[in-house]
Formats: sequence, C-alpha cells, structure tokens
Amino acid sequence: MSAALGLFRLQQIDRQLDQARARQNVIREILENDAETRAVLERSQAAHHEKNQSKQNLLEAEQQVQTQQIKIQQAESSLYGGSVHNPKELQDLQNDVASLKRHLVTLEERQLEAMMSAESAESAQVSVQAEVDDLNNRLGDQHILLIEEQGTLSKNLERLHAERQAVVGALANQAIETYENLRQRRRGVAVAEVNENTCSACGTTLTAALQQNARSATVVSHCPACGRILYAD
Repeated sequence: MSAALGLFRLQQIDRQLDQARARQNVIREILENDAETRAVLERSQAAHHEKNQSKQNLLEAEQQVQTQQIKIQQAESSLYGGSVHNPKELQDLQNDVASLKRHLVTLEERQLEAMMSAESAESAQVSVQAEVDDLNNRLGDQHILLIEEQGTLSKNLERLHAERQAVVGALANQAIETYENLRQRRRGVAVAEVNENTCSACGTTLTAALQQNARSATVVSHCPACGRILYAD
C-alpha cells in the first residue's frame, strides 16, 4: 500500500470517527437531561469498559501461561533429550526447569484471577443491560432509538479505532506526523484527491508530473497551492 493511499484511507477513517463522536455528543446532551437515564448510561458504559478490559487481561494472562509452558517444554527437551551430558549443565537445566515451573504456578494463579474477573465483569454487564432494557421499556420511542443508536455508535467507534491502528501501523512515523499537522491546519482535510487534473480541495490545476507522483507507491506529493497531500487512484 502506497503512503498516499494509506493516508487517504486514514483520513476516511478519521472523518467517520469525527462524525460518530459528534453524533454521540448530541445524543449524550439529550439523554443527560434525564438524571435516571444518565445514571444508567454511566453504569452501562463503565460495565462495558470493565468487560472489555477484563477480557484483554484474561487474554494476556492466557498468552503468558502458554508462553511459559512452551519454555518449560523446551527446557525439558534439552534436559531429557540426551544432548547434554555434563553434570553441571544438567544440574543447571534442572534448576531452570524448576524455576520455570514455579513461575508457571504464579502465572496460572493470575490467569485464574483474570478468568474470575472476566466472569464477574460479564455478569455485571448482563445486569446493567437488564437495567437498560427496563429503562427502554419505560421511556418514549425517542429515547429508545437514541440509546440504540448510541450503542451502535460505540461499536462503530471500536471498529474504526481498530481499523485506524491497522492503517497507522503500516505507515511511517514521518508520514503520520505530516498528516496530523496538515489535518489540524486544513480543517480536517490533509489529503486531497486528484480530480480532473486539479486538487479536489482547493481547485488548483496540477502538472502531469504531480499527478503521476500522486499515483506513485513510493513518492508523497503535495499540492503546490494548499500543501495538502495528493492522492490519485
């Protein structure tokens, strides 16, 4: 993926993020006028965050246990594989295996704690969702639709953040820094498409060389008038 294409895709994602956040703010202002709704939504958001965090903690704990088990298997393979005959080296390997197994016990205890926390967070999420459902039953259609939209927006934001991280991970730091600076200075539009030989952002006519560079997989070109990054498919 060329840098210009990656930055263009990043801008598309950022626009969607901006729109989703703006809509969330509008919904939040409407719903927060109702104290009961606000309290339930705050508990729902906290429970949702805690559930996601506990799932991440459990995943990390499981990965640590798995990694430690692999280390033990490798050490035991060296110990019992017959390739080591020196008594001192064998003793060192035995000590290593014992140390790895002791640490494995600690990691497994952490995994169990993380599992219990995840189950507790899941239960709390279910309980709060029951409150939200009850609230929905008692509120008017407008609030119900707004709460449903808010949930959809939250999911979309999570998806967009994941997509953004993937795109950013494939770009050079300098390119991202240039993009962010332009985005701040150019009202959110850092990348402009080449449209009928012109910069789509400011309308400046572009030379054939600039248009060709905008299609390059290695070169990042800028509009000579507005300074935006140029992209052409």
